[in-house]
Amino acid sequence: MSGEHAELIRHDAGGAEGEPAGDGASALDQAGESAASLASSGYERELRVALRLARAAGAEALKFYGGVLEIRDKTGNDDPVTQADYAANRVIMPALEREFPSDGLLSEETTDTARRLEKNRVWMIDPIDGTKGFIEGNGDFAVQIGLAVGGEPALGVVYQPVADVLHWASRGAGAWVVRPEGTARLRVSHETEPPRMRLAASRMHRGPRMDRVVEAFGFTEEVRRGGVGIKIGLIVERQCDLYITLSSRTHQWDTCAPEAILNEAGGRMTDLWGNAIDYNSRDVRNHDGLACTNGACHALVVRTVAPLLKEFGRVRKGGGRRRS
Repeated sequence: MSGEHAELIRHDAGGAEGEPAGDGASALDQAGESAASLASSGYERELRVALRLARAAGAEALKFYGGVLEIRDKTGNDDPVTQADYAANRVIMPALEREFPSDGLLSEETTDTARRLEKNRVWMIDPIDGTKGFIEGNGDFAVQIGLAVGGEPALGVVYQPVADVLHWASRGAGAWVVRPEGTARLRVSHETEPPRMRLAASRMHRGPRMDRVVEAFGFTEEVRRGGVGIKIGLIVERQCDLYITLSSRTHQWDTCAPEAILNEAGGRMTDLWGNAIDYNSRDVRNHDGLACTNGACHALVVRTVAPLLKEFGRVRKGGGRRRS
């Protein structure tokens, strides 16, 4: 299992053992194919800039990792930020503004303005997705750079600096993982039987309602990691089959880049009611939770979750766009 900090939970004996990343260990020699896909992408320049900035921001964040951190709560709702978040943001935001002056920009660590609402192309950045993992020193954090075009994710880069693992994708070019030992194309699993599925779950946000979801599906194994992008990485590397969160605390900067990668690997991300995220809306909070799957089991997941949402008294707040 990739990620030295992954926490595997077995609820019962048995369960899926998982599959190797991409097409297997022998696939970590596909750098040529990856380069060709990048070159043929309609977003080659954007990808090259995003890839460079993700690594540079990751290197900047590591300067603070394990050191003395200045921590404050941005919202008073257990939402920490450190000087590393701001430093990584300063690497990314000015560079994107210089490279793509006509595009809109949205970052977790920059004050939002209405300017982006006039734009068809909007960059969505989380300089450190998983600040709590950064603070705790468990390695569960990533730099995320996504581009939404016409309200849909067009490209995404998610870089984990501690592990030196980078996932990237752009529309029509596939999804890829780049590790020190090589490059591989990413494709999701095809598992549709819940007892055989492995759930990607949150380290930090867990309550009795999520336990009820696990019970309803009959999941036998889950991997607990921090950060949306890292958990989507588990799905595209076929170490997990789905990720469900009831939380209304994620934002579009948390999901844009990961969704681009998940889509190109053959998976699907919607809210819990099965509606797609409409990127670059005025309200960028994902109020209606997330259902992120290998695609093959997506309809089953939405159907199974529906009566649970009624049981929990959840009502959809809207903002999504039903995918045709």
